Amino acid sequence: MTLLSEILATLLSTIRDVAPIVGVIVFFQLVIIRRPFKRLSDLLIGMIYVILGMTFFLVGLEKALFPLGNIMAEQLTSQQFINPDANPSNVIVWQDYMWVYIFGACIGFATTLAEPALIAVAIKAQQISGGSINSWYLRLAVSIGVAFGIALGTYRIVSGIDLYIFIITGYIVVIIQTIFSPKLIIGLAYDSGGVTTSTVTVPLVTALGIGLASSIPGRNPLMDGFGLIAFASLFPIMAVLAYAQFADWLNRHTQSDHEGE
Repeated sequence: MTLLSEILATLLSTIRDVAPIVGVIVFFQLVIIRRPFKRLSDLLIGMIYVILGMTFFLVGLEKALFPLGNIMAEQLTSQQFINPDANPSNVIVWQDYMWVYIFGACIGFATTLAEPALIAVAIKAQQISGGSINSWYLRLAVSIGVAFGIALGTYRIVSGIDLYIFIITGYIVVIIQTIFSPKLIIGLAYDSGGVTTSTVTVPLVTALGIGLASSIPGRNPLMDGFGLIAFASLFPIMAVLAYAQFADWLNRHTQSDHEGE
């Protein structure tokens, strides 16, 4: 009964959240455009699917993904796992948390590779570019960028280094990369950083950051637990720009070899 009550409460909350979106669409369709909806029955059925999907997804976050991220962070940072023979102390050695960095990188890579928003963008990019941009390679580049970003973000939480140092440095690198990157890929690279922060990646990464900050002595979950999403958005831009620069260099190198022959 408790689970059913939570599902119903989440359903009502989801309907309340979706209602403004529906209201705006109905207003513009009937008042501004002044045309009836085409295939109204399909639209209504689709809207029901959206509401039910969001409801079960939100319940799943609370029941599975958020607890999973917290549990994994607590287990990977426990004194018994890090060093069973050592006495508990407040001295933090960043090298002791290597498995946390590896876990963060693996989670970042796997969730990004399965991210529906990224898949949609990659498919569209391949279609519009006529195949010059490979959707699979694009997804791999973004996933590698997120993996590196999450690993670096967990290191920041462990070490206690201020977030702005990493973010400012990262965007300086992105600006330099942008200057020397092919213009065709720049917009796609920036969009790739945004689509990673969607339904699959955000819940686990957020739970991991908060759980990690809660488990390490001297860290504040509010101050140190958030910020991983910024890494997940920034480093895919670097990865895609680097991929584009490497592909451009490889093409020019191949063409020069053919011309030399």
